[in-house]
Amino acid sequence: MPDDPADRNLDRILHSAIGRSTGGLSPTALSTAWLDWALHLVGSPERQMQLVASGWSKAFEAWATTWAGTEAAGPDKRFASAAWNRPPYTQLRHWFHLQEAWWQEATAPIAGVDPAHQRIVAFAARQILDTISPANFAFTNPDVLGKTLEQRGQNFVQGWQNWLEDFNQIISQTPKVHPDYRVGETIAVTEGDVVYQNRLIELIRYRPTTDKVQAEPILIVPAWIMKYYILDLSEHNSLVAYLRDQGFEVYIISWKNPDKTDAHLSLEDYLSLGLFGALDHVAPRPDGRVHAVGYCLGGTLLAAGAAAMARDHDARLCSMSVLAAQVDFSEPGELSLFINENQVAFLEDIMATQGYLRADQMAGAFRMLRSTDLIWSRVVRHYLLGERTPMNDLMAWNADATRMPARMHSEYLRQMFLQNRLAKGQFKVDGRHVALTDLRMPIFCLATEADHVSPWSSVFKLQLLTDTDVTFCLTSGGHNSGVLSEPGHKNRHYRLLTKTEGQHHVPATAWMERAELVQGSWWPEWSAWLADHSSGLRKPQTEKRQSLGPAPGTYVFG
Repeated sequence: MPDDPADRNLDRILHSAIGRSTGGLSPTALSTAWLDWALHLVGSPERQMQLVASGWSKAFEAWATTWAGTEAAGPDKRFASAAWNRPPYTQLRHWFHLQEAWWQEATAPIAGVDPAHQRIVAFAARQILDTISPANFAFTNPDVLGKTLEQRGQNFVQGWQNWLEDFNQIISQTPKVHPDYRVGETIAVTEGDVVYQNRLIELIRYRPTTDKVQAEPILIVPAWIMKYYILDLSEHNSLVAYLRDQGFEVYIISWKNPDKTDAHLSLEDYLSLGLFGALDHVAPRPDGRVHAVGYCLGGTLLAAGAAAMARDHDARLCSMSVLAAQVDFSEPGELSLFINENQVAFLEDIMATQGYLRADQMAGAFRMLRSTDLIWSRVVRHYLLGERTPMNDLMAWNADATRMPARMHSEYLRQMFLQNRLAKGQFKVDGRHVALTDLRMPIFCLATEADHVSPWSSVFKLQLLTDTDVTFCLTSGGHNSGVLSEPGHKNRHYRLLTKTEGQHHVPATAWMERAELVQGSWWPEWSAWLADHSSGLRKPQTEKRQSLGPAPGTYVFG
């Protein structure tokens, strides 16, 4: 974190208090963007006339629709039921879509407006419109009215009980534990042992199930923003269990959930204690060889660490796989709306008062990225319809949130998101710069089509920044669901092409046209790729390994 004068304590206390009610979002950033857009709109009479004309046109269309009463149902899931095709609900739906269209025109780029400010204003307008959608109110939602008549209002009684339950949980700040999804009992149950531990990580080794294993083990570096068992949820969708059953010796890092005593931990500590600490245990000899895998932020950390190893002529990585991970943050998607100098400074003040950033102080931005699915659809279902979304293993994992140590999170946001140092060759490890062009091991790079955290076009840029063979795979699904795409999962597909060293670069749009669509899971493709880049089979190590305890270890419960 940047050095700040001690007399800013009052500022930090104020910003921390504001952050509790805004989900960690800075109101100043939105106000600055709105002022930039509003002043330029005032100074653009031509845009004003266009908007007035468009407003009258849409008003006339709304009036005509009142009498015509027909509009084809679109892809908007909020209005998917057949009840929305009956008047007056079809008119309400159409009027709402007209408002959305007008505000999309109003917040379109204006000459002179900072593009980042324009995107923030357009995003904020969508959030406001999502709030006033007729689907969100009992008297304008035919599904809620129908349920109310059917149950004689009992849905509101149950909805009130659901709201009280959720409110009490927020106030108590205790994670919601579902009896059917308990870590170490029903999820994260793949057999293994903690074989190494330091103050930041526990290293888990999964017990082989095949007579022979590939000579090179797999070391997985998950993101520290999530609990590791996203990759070991249930028996049917556990990625580590799948790799184990394909004949690989699998290790995975379980990060400690930091508290106030860990406020000083840096990004360098996450490299030295995390990636390098685990790697030194898995492959302690210079001639050891390992398949390294990084997921989300873990992939970014792995890329930086691998570049440092290449710089220092450490050749222990025989391959590198990065799953839904960015190394170039110049176009990180809509998440960049929440990461600017103002927002980062605001978060730093919040973290300075408590030593870390709580999960709920990060959650605001992620929920707003998909407010229709993550906020308003749940409000309607839980509180108006009086129903509960059936729990599954992924939802249980998502509720098991983690914290971010103050110094590390500040360094990550500034050096990666704001300054893009890794892509520019300006990121330092051990005080010296690293370059992704030094990487020489083959790389498998996975992106997901509907990723709102690591957009696939941004993940794709890894191919521009490396001079080695890169196999790029684009799979269906989102940031988590696309990775958890086990064989047999319905409606899954992927595309895959390999760019060998020396080949000309292909832009993302052209790549999409060239890559053949394959139905099914990408897991077998990746497993075969890993096997192809292994040196052969060996018997599992039979010597007794010192176990510090069975998987899932202890850090996962922090």
